[in-house]
Amino acid sequence: MITFILSIVALILGYLIYGKFVEKKFGVDPDLVTPAIAKKDGVDFVPMNWKKIFLIQFLNIAGLGPIFGAIAGALWGPVAFIWIVVGCIFAGGVHDYFSGMLSVRHGGASIPEVVGKYLGSGFKKFMRVFSVILLVLVGVVFIKGPAAILTGLTGVNVSILIGGIFLYYLLATMIPIDKLIGKIYPIFGISLLVMAFGIAGALILGDHSIPELTATNFANMHANPSKFVVFPMLFITIACGAISGFHATQSPLMARCMTNEKQGRKIFYGTMISEGIVAMIWAAAAMTFFGGVRELGETMGQSGHNAAWVVNEICGGLLGKIGGVLAIFGVVAAPITSGDTAFRSARLTIADSFGYSQKKLIQRLAITLPLFAIGFLLTQVNFAIIWRYFGWANQTLATIVLWTAAMYMVTKGRSHWFATIPATFMTAVVTTYILIAPEGFHVSQTIAYTVGILTTIATLSVFLYVANTKMKPELREVKVRV
Repeated sequence: MITFILSIVALILGYLIYGKFVEKKFGVDPDLVTPAIAKKDGVDFVPMNWKKIFLIQFLNIAGLGPIFGAIAGALWGPVAFIWIVVGCIFAGGVHDYFSGMLSVRHGGASIPEVVGKYLGSGFKKFMRVFSVILLVLVGVVFIKGPAAILTGLTGVNVSILIGGIFLYYLLATMIPIDKLIGKIYPIFGISLLVMAFGIAGALILGDHSIPELTATNFANMHANPSKFVVFPMLFITIACGAISGFHATQSPLMARCMTNEKQGRKIFYGTMISEGIVAMIWAAAAMTFFGGVRELGETMGQSGHNAAWVVNEICGGLLGKIGGVLAIFGVVAAPITSGDTAFRSARLTIADSFGYSQKKLIQRLAITLPLFAIGFLLTQVNFAIIWRYFGWANQTLATIVLWTAAMYMVTKGRSHWFATIPATFMTAVVTTYILIAPEGFHVSQTIAYTVGILTTIATLSVFLYVANTKMKPELREVKVRV
């Protein structure tokens, strides 16, 4: 219990202290005219109140990741708490803040356009394709996940539910952002927070023993530790509660609605911290509800006992029938409302890439319908396979965005290490993972770690070399003298 409470406190302090530090390093300008005002079009560029934007952004990024990912990450034991706290404050918060604020500074541009500005046209072209693929995968994941939960709750055929969610997605993807998303998402966002704090309250006030992080259990508690090593498996499994590239695709949506740069820390860094708290709650609940980490592993090892089943059991068991239904509502609303904005972001990314106006409905349909056709086909693929590839692609995108943030700081002649260090770490994570994972090259751990380390060193070296060439001459002279 002490570890859990201290972790929540650390996340809050991270927002208050480190979030302020990141904001200061970026250098906000409250007098700059934001894209919401300069490009107001009544569809995607729409000024909104920052509190409403906060709840929309929170709901957009808090899909199944901080719930399903945290439940899966709980299989490693209390060591997962460390990654959620450290990752959220020093990596995820930086990533989310810069992905949003750089979009604000560049006219509400989608993340591939921002990346291209600082890492070059090659990265821009790669990111255009890569981010759209990721967004479609997210949309599919966030269709099948809630459909599975609703099937368990209502007994309705999963195919019917998938079809219904698709129809909703079609509407939410195309209509003006303030007509549907701006009206109902804040309500869903509040529901998700109420659900999470309800679970936390039940854990703290009930007769539950949340595992502590001690010297004896500061280890890999996974049922198969030799195969599911902490590094890099845990850092891919728990993504949205620590750092997630998907957030970078969502931040520009809200960057197009902000009316002042001072709102950025609350909207972007603040929602990341909020998501970290949600992930912490679900990781603790998963470790506790079934009697411990080992018991959780044994339970999830049984046929049909996936993360959706765990959600149903925990919500019903901790909050009773009424609370359980409300909790399920929050869990279902989160992924559905992330899935629709994933498709919306994909539409805007494609439109930005080709300079294709989105003011008319027919123009939005021309991009949306093919995306939905591809998404529907992918719903026929096994959920577990899609989730694994989504996890690696998600963290790879986050890594690229962190390098972009670091290069932006270089171009401004400011210290870049608060972005460079997490970028370097995540480079090691994604490189090692794709080498060692079953869906990757599946090489030995020795080879994976060796190549991962060498690749990371090479990437950092190239970055520092390029950064030195971009640094202002007077700054290079100071550096030499020192």
